Amino acid sequence: MTAATIGIIGSVIIGLLIVKRGTQKGYTSFLSNFSDLPREYRTGLLPEEKRTKLGTTTTSSISMDSLTFNFAIVMSVALGGYGLSKLVQLFVPELSLPVFSCAFIVGIIVATIFKKVGIAKYVCTSTVGHLSGTFTDILVACGIASIKLSVVVQNFIPLLILLIVGLLCTAIYIFTVAKRIMPTYWFEKAIFSWGWFTGTMAMGIAMLRVVDPGQRTHCLEDYALAYLFIAPVEISLVTFAPMAFMNGWGWMFIGICTAALLAVLIIGLMKGWLKRSK
Repeated sequence: MTAATIGIIGSVIIGLLIVKRGTQKGYTSFLSNFSDLPREYRTGLLPEEKRTKLGTTTTSSISMDSLTFNFAIVMSVALGGYGLSKLVQLFVPELSLPVFSCAFIVGIIVATIFKKVGIAKYVCTSTVGHLSGTFTDILVACGIASIKLSVVVQNFIPLLILLIVGLLCTAIYIFTVAKRIMPTYWFEKAIFSWGWFTGTMAMGIAMLRVVDPGQRTHCLEDYALAYLFIAPVEISLVTFAPMAFMNGWGWMFIGICTAALLAVLIIGLMKGWLKRSK
């Protein structure tokens, strides 16, 4: 919980410092000066002329309020993920799948069914997005509240080393690789990845809006396509990494991940994908 909290805080605070440095170096394509950032990005409060609606009503309030309908869908997916995790554990006690991974699978199944039967058009993506943002805020608050300070103090030095090294490695990796594989708008796509990797997807989108408020990089469209291939890898890492380290297979797991990374880089070199962006 401590690491997650520091990651979310770092994704914004360190991310804004990186953006400021990027403007000074001329890396940004749409933001020439850090001081040009709109006031709402510095205060978090939107002026009246920039306020938007939370969503669109898709159900009649006589039967069910639209917010209740969308909330029920989100809760059903979460409950289904929890149930699937417990079901797997019931049959295979030594295998404990994260609820997040199971909920992702359930979400894909539910979305597919909704599209087949025609319910998808009654789901307001904007409302669901705001619900997701609300739950993320609650998650952060609960995460901070659940931190045991005695444990943090007891393990302060190793935890501090872990967090600093993790943030540094993430920054070096993201911005080194982005410069070489992104032919256009590499900095904007890199800062999006920074927010995503250290915090949440919402943080990544927030950082992207800072440097690309007009969505001219089409970064989110690229992400949506790429995530079809990223999702299985991400779910596997979240699911099996803790199990590997808890059972003494940490170095084997690191070796497999390193070998996979090298294979991807070698393929990239052979295909000519790793080129420095101008």
